[in-house]
Parts: sequence; structure tokens; C-alpha cells
Amino acid sequence: MSRSRWLLLAAILAAALALWFGGGAEYLSLARLRELLGQARDFADAQPWTAALGFALAYIAVTALSLPGAALMTLFAGAVFGLWTGLLIVSFASTIGATLAMLAARFVFRDAVRRRFPERIARIDAGVAREGGFYLFALRLVPVFPFFVINLAMGLTAMRAWSFYWVSQLGMLPGTFVFVNAGRELGRIESAAGILSPGVLLAFAALGLLPLLAKRIVETLRARRAWRGWKRPRRFDRNLVVIGAGSAGLVTAYIAATVRAKVTLIEKAEMGGDCLNRGCVPSKALLRAARAAAEVDGAGRFGVQAQRRGVDFAHTMAHVHEAIAQVEPHDSVERYQGLGVEVIKAEAKLTSPWTVEVDGRTLSTRAIVIAAGGRPRIPELPGLDRVPHVTSDTIWALRELPRTLLVLGGGPIGCELAQAFARLGSRVTIVDRGTRLLHREDPDMSDAVQAALAGDGVGFRFGTRAIAAHGDAEACMLEVEHDGTSERLAFDQLLLAVGRVPNVEGYGLDDLGLRLRKDGTVETDDFLRTQFPNVLCAGDVTGPFQLTHAGAHQAWYAAVNALFGGIRKFRADYRVVPACVYTEPEAARVGLTEREAREQGIDFEVVRYELAELDRAIAEKSTAGFVKVLVPPGKDRILGASVVAEHGGELIALLALAMRHKLGLDKVLATVFAYPTFAESIKYVAGERRKRHKPERLLRWVGRYHDWRRG
Repeated sequence: MSRSRWLLLAAILAAALALWFGGGAEYLSLARLRELLGQARDFADAQPWTAALGFALAYIAVTALSLPGAALMTLFAGAVFGLWTGLLIVSFASTIGATLAMLAARFVFRDAVRRRFPERIARIDAGVAREGGFYLFALRLVPVFPFFVINLAMGLTAMRAWSFYWVSQLGMLPGTFVFVNAGRELGRIESAAGILSPGVLLAFAALGLLPLLAKRIVETLRARRAWRGWKRPRRFDRNLVVIGAGSAGLVTAYIAATVRAKVTLIEKAEMGGDCLNRGCVPSKALLRAARAAAEVDGAGRFGVQAQRRGVDFAHTMAHVHEAIAQVEPHDSVERYQGLGVEVIKAEAKLTSPWTVEVDGRTLSTRAIVIAAGGRPRIPELPGLDRVPHVTSDTIWALRELPRTLLVLGGGPIGCELAQAFARLGSRVTIVDRGTRLLHREDPDMSDAVQAALAGDGVGFRFGTRAIAAHGDAEACMLEVEHDGTSERLAFDQLLLAVGRVPNVEGYGLDDLGLRLRKDGTVETDDFLRTQFPNVLCAGDVTGPFQLTHAGAHQAWYAAVNALFGGIRKFRADYRVVPACVYTEPEAARVGLTEREAREQGIDFEVVRYELAELDRAIAEKSTAGFVKVLVPPGKDRILGASVVAEHGGELIALLALAMRHKLGLDKVLATVFAYPTFAESIKYVAGERRKRHKPERLLRWVGRYHDWRRG
């Protein structure tokens, strides 16, 4: 425990002892409290209107000024005035005070409140804009935020004062009733044994159950409100229908079948989705082939005389499709049917929150999970339709290696494919509007990837905007603009790698009126539910990640909440989701980057270890890269980590494991690693932190001890 905490504890103990021995304890005795309460009751009985008005004005002042103590005053009202009179006074006083606080915030404190509670205000703004009075009612009934925050925040919205008043009065009434009743029961206690009386116990039970009951009421009202106008089937053919057989959809269906639910999986294209057919699997197969070519070119570093005779690109692409074919049985119709999943290869259309039309028939289901994935973004580029161009979806149809490849976009996909084609023999240039590659990562990571790609011959045109594409039988050109000057870049093939968009068209989302976010993804809550509580989403169609393993991670929450949400729901947990760019060296990270930590106002220190010092990296001449860990100053907790190294995607798993189970770097340092391995870099970065925070004072005393021992 820190010195300041010991001092605080000592001060509290000293104050308690002074109160006790100074006679203050008698004021905390049950007899003294009953005496004070009796005096208040006598005054209320003698002058009821004066007592009620005075108490109401005091309550209004406390709530209007956002002072602490409203809950205690509510209990006091029940003890002094009884249930119904206390309820009447507190109900109106609390609502009048809350309305005054709201108006004060609107006219006086608008900027200050927004600065103090920016995230909470943003969430409340979004809720009010979407659902208005019902949102306020839900906040009142289930206090997600303290009431004073709601009062102040609503003043910053466009809600009318009268609407705020009557919704608040209605929403706070159940809670007020429970607290006033608890105060009445507490006021009846004659002795310490009275605390165990049935009335008091029931009152405290009601206090504990109120949030749960109120939450269930709000959810029921919200569901009925969302379902209004839709005809609910009397019975359901299925427990769950999953739309999309990519990573998220497959895992969702697998989990549903495992818990013996009747589940139908609908996919209009290939089983396995993008990852198997157009993304993870083919790209890694191509990267391995490109690495083989680079190993031949670099064999001279090890004294091995080798010369590349050429690249049979058609054979390389055959290797890519062979990898797809070998993985395909893992995601096949036959496998999932064997697991108990009904698989339908057809196009689905949502016709209601409980029905899906497919192959001319209507399937009824208690719940639906949308896992329709995403696709490459196609930029609006004049002339694009007249020149040869590919995306990460269509590049696998190539059978001839492009002599000149332009890559539009410097994100993960652009970097991976640029390096692969450069190593296979294409002349590759990345064109990007930003100032560096991988703009979401820290500069040291993007600089390391850029250096690696440059070493393989990739060129870069940063701060450059594509204007138009031009092409004919002789040549193809991309017209670009940089610093106000335009020029034309020649190419044989143009790769579009400017991001991805969710698949939200063509299967009934508009008919259901599902809300979309600004980035086009389907809007869901923390439990992955849309505005219909039985219609959920997982994967690229909802985000926030465009990662196969993130979609599979979301699938567990989507499946469990869809099937068991009426009993218990689980919030999707994104605290530890690693990501990797599979260039060579690989660039992986988990948790916060330095930029994200600064944006969130989180203090941190950086612990770094260079691979140039690692024995295994030296032996293999793979010394480019580093391991970087962010920790709170002086604390052994991992906030985030980045790895740029050969097998970086494997190494980041160790740090993700440590973060997930709250293991600090000291625990990592205490672990025995095999020597020599790249994994030792994780241990050595932990050692760097230990060296930085070594106990200098203790070491000086130890040194003196050794001096004494030598005589």
C-alpha cells in the first residue's frame, strides 16, 4: 500500500477514535437516531403543511443544485411522512428539481458539462436523437447514469422541458416508491432486532430487485415498441436462422447446433466466406510462395549459391487454389450438416423480425443472426471500367504475373499483396493519400513495414490522390495529383485496396428498417442486438473490426444472446483482440497503440526491445523489428503491445494471453522460455522493464552487505 493510502487510513482511524471517545458515538446510536426522528415526526404532525413544504423546497434545492443526499432524503421522507404522503412530496419535488437542473444546464452550464462528461453526453445525445422520450424513460427507470448526470445532460439536448418533466416523473415513480417504502420500514425500527423484521427485509429486497425488474420492464417495452406493426408467428419452425457462412456465421451455427438448437445456415455463395475463398487462406498461400522466391534471392547471405530461374505464376496460383481446396472441407456443407446444422445454398431475404424467405418458402425462427460479411470498396474513379483492375476478391483469377502493378491503398491488404507481387517479380508501387503506410498503427510500426517493402523493391507515392484511369490497347495509366501537380503512372494491373464495406443490401435490411451507422455497418448494442432484440449481427456486417478471428469471437456472443438472451445476456468483450499484417516481418499488435492512449488521455510508458539483440534473430539474419509494450507509469500492467518480427503474429499471442488473464510483465519474466527462440523477445522486453524499475536503494544496501562479507 502506498504511503498516501496509509496516511489516509490513519486519518480515518484517528477521526473515528476521536468521535468515539469524545462522546460522538451517542449520536450514532439507535436511541439517538430514534429521538431525532421522533422530533421530526412531532413537527410534521403539529405543522404538516409547513413541514411538507419546507422538506419539498429543501429536496428541490438539493436536486436542482445536483448536491449529494437525495437518496438519503427520500428514505427520510418515508420515515417521517409515511408511504403515500412521502411518495407524493418526493415525486413532485424530485421532478421539479431535476427539471430546474436541466434548464440550468441548458442555459448556464452547457459547455462545462460537455467538457466534463464528453463520452456520457455523446451516448445520451445519440439515444435522445434516436428514441426521444422513451430513452429518457429508460434512463430514469434503470439508472445507467447517476440522476444528476441525466439532468445535466438532457439540458444539452433539444428535448422540451415539459416532455422532460412528465417523462421523468413517470420514470422515477417506481424507484421513488421503493425508497420511500424502505424509509418507512426503517422508521418503524424499535430495536436492533427490528432490522430483521419482515417489513424491513422485504423493503431491502425490493431495493435490490428494483434495478433488475426495471431493466426487464424497459427491455420488454423496447421490444414491443420495436416489434409494433409486425405480425409475430404463433409458433416457430426453428430456434435460429444464420445468414452468411463466413467465419462469424459458421461459428454461430456451430455453437447453436452444439447446444441442440434447431438452426438453419443460409449462404448464397461459397461456404467459408471471404476468409477461405478470397482472403486469409489464399493470401497466406501467395505470401508463402513469394517468401520462397525471396529466400532464393537472399540465399547468398548464408553462403548458399542459388539463382532464381523464374516464377511460374500459373503454378503459383494453382498452389493458392490447392490451399483453398484443402481447407474447404473444414467449412463444407457436409461437415455442418453432420454437426446438425440445416444448410441452405440460396439467397435469403428478411421479411419480418421472425421470418426469412428462401427458395420460395418462408422460414419462421425465434432469432436471426446476420453475418453477411463485407466486400472490397470500389472507389468512384472515372475510367476505371476501361482498365484492367482487381480487388482482394478477384486477384486470385490472375494467371499471368503483371509486369507493373499499381496498388491503390497502403493498408494491410495493400501492403501484403504489394510485397508478395514485388517478390515474385512485378514492379510495384503503392499510391496512398496519407503520409505513411498503415496509418492506424504507430509510426514506428509503419516505418518498419515500409522499410521491409522498400527492400523488396516496392515504390511509394504518398500524399497522392487518384483522379482518373485511362487505358487503351497500348497502355494503361492512372492519373494522380500530388501537391497540386498531376501526372500519369503507367501500369499493367491496378489493385484496389482502399478498404472494405459491409454487405447490407439486397436481403431485406431496408424492409425491416434496421439502423446503419455512419460507416455503413448495421447498428447493434453491446450485446450485438439490432433494434429488434431477436435480430443480431456478427462479423464485418456490424464491425468494429474487419478480422476473421474478431468475427468468430463475436459469434459466441451472438449465438448465446440469440438463444439464451431472455435468461442472461453477455456484452461483447473487445478488450483483447490482436491483429496482424502478414508482411515479412509481420506487424502485429494488441490493445492500445501510443496514439490511442494519448487520445484517451491515458498515461503510459514505453518498454522496447530490439530484435537486433536477440540471439535467434542474429543467427537467422532476421534482426529487423522490435517488441514494444505500453504499461502505466510504475505499474506492471499491459495496456497494449506491438511486435514487428518474423512470426510476429505468433508472438503477439503471448502478449494477448497475458493481457486477457491480467498477467503483468513480471509474470512473463518469471516464465522459462526455450533458447534460442523468437519468443524470448517477449521475456526480454519484460526484463527491460524490470531493469528500468530496479530497486536502487535496496541494491545499495545489498552492495554494502557484500562489502561487509568480504571483510
